Amino acid sequence: MKKILLFSLIVLLGSCGPKWEPLFNGEDLSGWKQVTGEAPYTVEDGCIVTEGIEGRMNSFLATEKEYDDFILEFEFKMDEGFNSGVQFRGHLDTAGRVYGYQFEMCGNPARKWTGGIYDERRRGWLYKMTWNPEGRDANRLGEWNKGRIEAVGTHLRTFVNGVLCSDVLDDVDASGLIALQSHGAYGNAQMIGVKAAWRNIRICTVHPEKHMIKTDGRTYQYNWISNTLSERQKKEGWKLLWDGATTEGWRSAKGETFPEQGWHIENGELVVEASDGAEARNGGDIVTVDQYKNFWLSVDFKITKGANSGIKYFVRPDLYKSDASAIGCEFQILDDKNHPDAKLGVEGNRTLASLYDLIRADKQDAWFYDGQWNTAWVKVQGDYVEHWLNGVKVLDYVRNTQEWNALVAYSKYRKWENFGNHETGHILLQDHGDEVHFKNILIKEL
Repeated sequence: MKKILLFSLIVLLGSCGPKWEPLFNGEDLSGWKQVTGEAPYTVEDGCIVTEGIEGRMNSFLATEKEYDDFILEFEFKMDEGFNSGVQFRGHLDTAGRVYGYQFEMCGNPARKWTGGIYDERRRGWLYKMTWNPEGRDANRLGEWNKGRIEAVGTHLRTFVNGVLCSDVLDDVDASGLIALQSHGAYGNAQMIGVKAAWRNIRICTVHPEKHMIKTDGRTYQYNWISNTLSERQKKEGWKLLWDGATTEGWRSAKGETFPEQGWHIENGELVVEASDGAEARNGGDIVTVDQYKNFWLSVDFKITKGANSGIKYFVRPDLYKSDASAIGCEFQILDDKNHPDAKLGVEGNRTLASLYDLIRADKQDAWFYDGQWNTAWVKVQGDYVEHWLNGVKVLDYVRNTQEWNALVAYSKYRKWENFGNHETGHILLQDHGDEVHFKNILIKEL
């Protein structure tokens, strides 16, 4: 009887773990096919090996099957300087090029973005490792590492050596190919001949939701599902500042109701309409009904060619009267390439993401996606303020100081008494006469 019970317990415990299926037999490329590019993929010592070659085309070795919900595990190693990745829920466009989600494998020892999630040939970065300092140090360049991708419903997570790197919610793709990338050298001679390798590739497709790793919730989660909050975001105190469908919570900066013209809502987007670049002459600026003190504000925006707009905070229409745009500290939204305002001001302090007319944004590491969605963050903790663009901090400053007041005194705001020093204020979206789209407007009061 004891032997029967022991055997039953072993069977029961064995059935509780993931049911793994190998995707690579360690001997040849059965079940895989190269779908694009000319980089070589060979099997060496039980590993799939590729190397960088000249050219702009990225190469992909893809599974013959598509997968929807799964947990994928693999070991990987790459040389310094190479750029590679693991595509998942990927697709082929009409030209045969791969697009979709990618687990980034970064060979740049300074950048350290391995484990980030990139949307190949579509939206760009869905999760940058600048949001997760702990995850940036998980990869051991030049050594074997263990990667893990959890794609369950709309929840996408990546791990490197057991460390959670990316945590994303997205509803664009529900299934697709798994593929191993060899990034084109794009004229970078240092990438030619350097290698990446994978081994022990396995997948669990049977109830993967039961085998997702439990985490402590410290890693930042990014929700790409428009105008929604995840359960985790709700627990963390995030709120929708705009519901994606109505004008509730917003009004004109110069009145008690929402403008009757100049703004409209379409497809879950709040759109300020073009009016020949006239500042606050059509619908005018809109502000939140409520005022805010300490907060973390997140706004997705998409600009049209040559557009000018802004996100303002500490806006006080009751104190500052203006015929033009309402007055407040401004996260500048601008097409730097095509709008003349980028060349005005002092040392670039009117460019995208700058604190308008006061402090220039350092966007060296912040990618801007022309004609696509970008994310602005403003974090306020007392008098300390940060601007972030697409997950990268581009400036910070301290208000209510002698230095701050001197800075204001040499700006266009010098005539506004106590500018930027108020404890609370409204949040504003600017009408500068150009078409700009907004969505996913979230706030977390600190």
